[in-house]
Amino acid sequence: MVIIRGFRAIDDPEASERFILGHRRVLEAHGVKKVTSSRNEWAQNPNVFVVNVESEDGDKVYGGARIHVADGIHPLPIEEATGYMDSTIYERVHSMRAEGTGELCGLWNSMEVAGMGIGSFFATRAATVLTRQIGIQSLWGLCAPFTVRWAERLGSRVQKDIGNDGTFYYPKLDLVATVVLLEDAEALTYCKPYERVRVQELRENLRQNAVEAPPGRKQEVEVRYELLIPNSHPSEFHFPNLGTRVPYSMELKQEERLPEF
Repeated sequence: MVIIRGFRAIDDPEASERFILGHRRVLEAHGVKKVTSSRNEWAQNPNVFVVNVESEDGDKVYGGARIHVADGIHPLPIEEATGYMDSTIYERVHSMRAEGTGELCGLWNSMEVAGMGIGSFFATRAATVLTRQIGIQSLWGLCAPFTVRWAERLGSRVQKDIGNDGTFYYPKLDLVATVVLLEDAEALTYCKPYERVRVQELRENLRQNAVEAPPGRKQEVEVRYELLIPNSHPSEFHFPNLGTRVPYSMELKQEERLPEF
C-alpha cells in the first residue's frame, strides 16, 4: 500500500524535508543540479501545498508534487524559470489571480517506482483534487515531455502563445519543457471522462482506500488517499480587487533565474 497525502508545506516540515531530499536525488540523477528547489524557500511559504506519495509507515517518499498559489508576493516557479525569456507569463498569471491561480510543480517519482505511475500520474490527479479545497480555479504547469500526457488527461492544455509554441529549453539546453494550463479546475471541461469522475469522487471523499492502476497499465496498486487539508478555505486565495499591474518586479536578476522542475 502507498499513502497519497496532501498538506500545507509549513504544517509538516519533516514531510516537506523528505520531499526535498527525494526530489533532489532524482534531479541529480538526471544531471540537473542547479534548481530553485535547492534553496528550499517554498517549505516556509504558507501558500505552498504538497502531495507526498509515501510508504505506509510514512518513512519513505516515493514521489510527489507541489502546488504553489499565486499570492502577488512570490512569483510562481514558472514565472521565475521562463519569464525572462517570454514576459507573457507574468501578465497571464496576474490576470487569473483574482479568482485564484497556482502552479503544479516539482513533480517527481523515485527510481524505485519508475514506470508505475505512482509518483507522477497519481500525484497529478491528487493535486487536481486539491484545487477545490485550496480555492484556485486554474493551475499552471511546466511539464517534462513524459508528463504532458498526464496533464492533458486531467484537463490541461498546451499554451502555444507562450515560449516557442508552448515550449522552452528547460531546465537545461538539452531538455524541453511544455507550458500547460488547467483553466477550469472545478468543471474540468477537457478532462478525460473517467478522470473527471474519479477526481469528483475523491473531492467528495478525501479519505478513502482504492485499488488503482495508472492509465495504460495493468499493474494495480493499493492506495490510501489522505487529501483533507486542515484550515484550508476555498476563498483564501481570491483577490477580487486587483489592479492591472504585476505586483512584483519582472526584472529578475540572472542569479535569481534558477529553474524549478
